[in-house]
Amino acid sequence: MSRAWLFIFFMGLVSLFGDITYEGARSIIGPFMASLGASAAIVGFFAGLGELGGYALRLIGGYLADRTERYWLLTGLGYLVNLLAVPSLALAGRWETAAALMVIERAGKGLRTPPRDAMLSYATSQVGRGWGFGFHEAMDQIGAITGPLLAAGVLSLGWTFRQSFALYAVPAFLALIILAWARISFPVPKELEISLRSSPETDSPRFPQAYWYYLAFSAVAVAGFLHFQILAYHFKVKEVLSDAAIPFLYAGAMATDAAAALLAGRFYDRIGLRSLIIVPFLTVLLTFLVLATHPLPVVAGTLIWGVVMGLHESTLRAAIADLTPIARRGLGYGIFNTVYGTAAFLSGALLGMLYDRSPHEVIILVVVLEAIAFLIFLQMVKHWRAFEQERNGKC
Repeated sequence: MSRAWLFIFFMGLVSLFGDITYEGARSIIGPFMASLGASAAIVGFFAGLGELGGYALRLIGGYLADRTERYWLLTGLGYLVNLLAVPSLALAGRWETAAALMVIERAGKGLRTPPRDAMLSYATSQVGRGWGFGFHEAMDQIGAITGPLLAAGVLSLGWTFRQSFALYAVPAFLALIILAWARISFPVPKELEISLRSSPETDSPRFPQAYWYYLAFSAVAVAGFLHFQILAYHFKVKEVLSDAAIPFLYAGAMATDAAAALLAGRFYDRIGLRSLIIVPFLTVLLTFLVLATHPLPVVAGTLIWGVVMGLHESTLRAAIADLTPIARRGLGYGIFNTVYGTAAFLSGALLGMLYDRSPHEVIILVVVLEAIAFLIFLQMVKHWRAFEQERNGKC
């Protein structure tokens, strides 16, 4: 195994155990806070606040990573806060404490994501951006599947919520140990980048035009992508699926996410940003299916939802590395994650409000948004081709 693949594998293991920890906790934090006396409005408010704050911190994390080049320090600090907040929930005696820990956990993730993705981008320059990020996302999703299933398993055995949160100290500890090992093995991950030689492109202080079109495309595309919480709400209130079937269907979506991330990564390495053309079309298709009132289209639509999520989490991340100068890659990831997260947060609130009025209005808005995303895509590809020609001409 090459050093680049070894680095990607180490960081994949960190993400796997990390996702077991906080995705498992996120699957039961709602009922836990309810048991402490919190209302649904309180749970929703602090969940949204944590997500928004976490994405805002990604801009700061990316800026600090480029300015200081302390990638490991920022990544380690973020993971430490992110992971230790979960077992600390076992000690929460009031919903206010649990809510604060929810926000702190998201803040840790926000801080460490841009420097971690920047380090991954250096290694993926050797193995293929799409393939490397796709592999990392696949390992990440194994954890995302395992965490909630672990919670369901121990709760079915009679464990309490507090005991379940305490159990997540084990994968959290393993993630931090592997992260420390990766830090020792790869003290300067930037050395894994194969194109570190000085050139106008690598030294440029500016992002190319293609990057800004890419941000616009990503923001509009994700704005039309329904949150799973809305899907699950629909399944429940319309009595499409049983309560027990919903988390298992979510686990199935995470499995298709992992498989799609690997395939999408391969396609991206071969044809570049053109591989994203299917995102708007799949997003519209899945919206029609998941808002049906029969199990078969709902299951099919949710699995397609997992495919689109896999594209978001692999190809969208991989492309940032190819669209940003090396010296500003952390900031590039920070800006992208902030824009992506803000669009997802605002659209989630809007789509939820529209659903309360009529699911048909949700479908109309999604079609409009994805049509706009497709038009931006056409411009993005044109600018990307010009950027590629200019970069290849300078090599």
